[in-house]
Amino acid sequence: MITHLRGTVVLGDEHEVGEAWIVGDRLTLEQPVEPAETTLDGWVLPGLVDVHCHIGLAADGPVDDGEAEAQARADRDSGVLLVRDAGSPADTRWVDHRRDLPRLLRAGRHLALTKRYLRHYGRELTDPAQLPQAVREEAHRGDGWVKLVADWIDRDLGPDGDLRPLWPADVLSDAVAAAHAAGARVTAHTFSHEAIDPLLDAGVDCLEHATGATPAQIARIAAAGVPVTATLLQVGQFEAIAAQGEVRYPRFAARMRAMHARRYDHVRDLHDAGVRVLVGTDAGGTIDHGRVADEAAEMVRAGLPAHDVVAAASWRTRDWLGVPGIAEGASADVVVYDADPRADVAALASPRAVVLRGVRVR
Repeated sequence: MITHLRGTVVLGDEHEVGEAWIVGDRLTLEQPVEPAETTLDGWVLPGLVDVHCHIGLAADGPVDDGEAEAQARADRDSGVLLVRDAGSPADTRWVDHRRDLPRLLRAGRHLALTKRYLRHYGRELTDPAQLPQAVREEAHRGDGWVKLVADWIDRDLGPDGDLRPLWPADVLSDAVAAAHAAGARVTAHTFSHEAIDPLLDAGVDCLEHATGATPAQIARIAAAGVPVTATLLQVGQFEAIAAQGEVRYPRFAARMRAMHARRYDHVRDLHDAGVRVLVGTDAGGTIDHGRVADEAAEMVRAGLPAHDVVAAASWRTRDWLGVPGIAEGASADVVVYDADPRADVAALASPRAVVLRGVRVR
């Protein structure tokens, strides 16, 4: 089966061509000898990437394989053909054998402490000193990534309960070093500013949310070249989270409200400082799958250029993750649009065609 891709075929930031072809399940930039059976016209992008997604997870914890498949299909149909699964309690290794579902790069289970994260989500350790060994184990279960929960509300403080770091600095350093020795990178959930400097000191590879980062910390994140996943759909829920907790935990509620109020300024400050801002929906838990277009629109609303947001949702992040986009011999994973999303990010919500491993799935 040969498919002719025609129009604007985006290979990278400054590189686009007028046509490419799908032969079987591979891409080629050289015209095949045999004629194409079908043609897809439009703006052709490498398959989208959701870099913070949780396939196999729902609000109350792990889901069965049928629900996990429905989640993966929703992501796929939105144009997301590559997922960095940022922590899941479900075993989704079976997805690797399904050619009709997105490619997953797993981070194993979230690593947290007992009673210091959402119930049934993470792997709860009873002692912080257990973290380096747990990281080694999750590195072998994942696909090159490990996910740490770096801060969460400490309910034992009663009315003074607030976001607090989970891990001592020396334990964090040992844990990140253990991941790197196992060939894995580390990403960390963090809402508070208190957790960020120890993470950077430890050599963390990515930050999720980073909503509490101060101007000095943003400058340090940029200098270290550490990406941040904005997760604006998730941060958009902070006001509701604050309302739920304000009677018992007023300090925590006040902090969450402050971060909610400046969420757009925060993401724009990251971008303006030169931080690589990644596109991740945080789907799973309380956010539906298949909402990458909504997350991208929120980032543009925050003031990021549409071109940068679309690039982060596609070829730039594929390159960062080490997964090819549109290139000679690469897997034929592309999304086709009637309009250029780089000019109007709203176009991401309406793909004309989604092709995964050479097969049109939408």
